Amino acid sequence: MKLRFHKSLFLLILSLVGSAIGRAQEHTPSFHVIAFYTAKNDQAHISFVHEANAWFPKMAAQYHFTYDSTNNWQNLNPAFLSKYQVVIFLDTRPDDPAQRKAFQEYMEHGGGWMGFHFSAFALTPSDFPQNWDWYHNIFLGSGSYGSNTWRPTSAVLRVEGHQHPATRNLPDTFSASPNEWYRWSNDLRKNPDIHILLSIDSSSFPLGTGPKAYEIWHSGYYPVVWTNKKFKMMYLNMGHNDIDYEHHTNKELSFTFANETQNKLILDALQWMGRGK
Repeated sequence: MKLRFHKSLFLLILSLVGSAIGRAQEHTPSFHVIAFYTAKNDQAHISFVHEANAWFPKMAAQYHFTYDSTNNWQNLNPAFLSKYQVVIFLDTRPDDPAQRKAFQEYMEHGGGWMGFHFSAFALTPSDFPQNWDWYHNIFLGSGSYGSNTWRPTSAVLRVEGHQHPATRNLPDTFSASPNEWYRWSNDLRKNPDIHILLSIDSSSFPLGTGPKAYEIWHSGYYPVVWTNKKFKMMYLNMGHNDIDYEHHTNKELSFTFANETQNKLILDALQWMGRGK
């Protein structure tokens, strides 16, 4: 009788310890994310950065990863980056040669990266010239900025394939949050390293409201989310909230993360990058 009692007690303790370990593992962060931002120019981009820095921590708590953010681009160095599995560029890109070198080496050694909207912008001459060939032509593949739609409007996006971990849970088409959509100088379809994940569906046309005629797109092929197959990365053209510029109120009229389907794309992409699969 005593032997059976001790055996039962042992099994109970073993079960409790196992449950405790399981709960601890469940709450242990699976990976760590660091977001870089500038948030100094264009109220639409500033609005997006603030929105992102409120939304990502909530998702981190729910999906068991950590999220840090910084506007100190000096942190873009090997020692700092070694603590993170995923880097996010929320609005801009580094300009310092040492920071660029650190980022390239981080990506070439298996780091994950997610870039939004303006992080791919490059136009010569401008405050953000195309002076980083590896980033714009090789890594992103997009080259320079070509033009954009205006005003920020929603678009119907078409999923180019459901095989990628970031798109496998998406419907064939869905309506995105309002955005200023970009056109690029390079045709990404001709780059064998680029896998286009989402493009603007033809049902979106005409896209944009103007007032200038060239700000309204009536036809064409426009990729908006893609990955470079040589890296663990994803670029999303989303990240420009609609702002009431016309009445000079700077009131926020739309939010990027107010879209559950779009959010699923972002979260599945982060899981893919962060978990190393």
